[in-house]
Amino acid sequence: MLKSLPRILVITGSPRKESNSARIALHLYNRIKQDGEYEVDLLDVREYHLPQFESVFKTVNTTPEAYKSLAEKFFAADAYIIVTPEYNGSYTSTLQNLFDHFPRQQRKVYGVVTATNGSLGGMRASQQLLLFIIALFGIVSPYMLVTPYVDKKFDAQGVLLDETFQAKIDFFLDQFNWLFRKIGTANTP
Repeated sequence: MLKSLPRILVITGSPRKESNSARIALHLYNRIKQDGEYEVDLLDVREYHLPQFESVFKTVNTTPEAYKSLAEKFFAADAYIIVTPEYNGSYTSTLQNLFDHFPRQQRKVYGVVTATNGSLGGMRASQQLLLFIIALFGIVSPYMLVTPYVDKKFDAQGVLLDETFQAKIDFFLDQFNWLFRKIGTANTP
């Protein structure tokens, strides 16, 4: 019997139609897919119009029909890479609402990626995400990918424009992969 590859879910948390942070999410999705070490899926919050939090989707079967594909992606993941812009010093409310609809995905590895068109790259959002992931009982990868001037680093299709940023991407993925290999799926409930 073939063992399936561990699954990583890359989540792009911006609800904006012309999201710049989605560029780096797409790049990471394509890169992980190309590496072939994991199964990878992309969850773009713009594709789902979740209502404000009302109830937790505890299983795929108990999830409303309109959100079953979302629940399948969410529950199948062994690890998450969260990509968000910075809104008023934090991550997006859309991202919060997404996670509120699901039970805590505890003991799973989380990678933190922030992106802005400004010089700080979402540093304040990254700090808020650390607190959030701890509240989910998640395990945060030690190196965060903070991305200033994301609109100059990636095009709309996720192609890297600024080759000097490649080393940061490589280091982020190396650290995330190291932790995920150490933790693996053994700690998932």
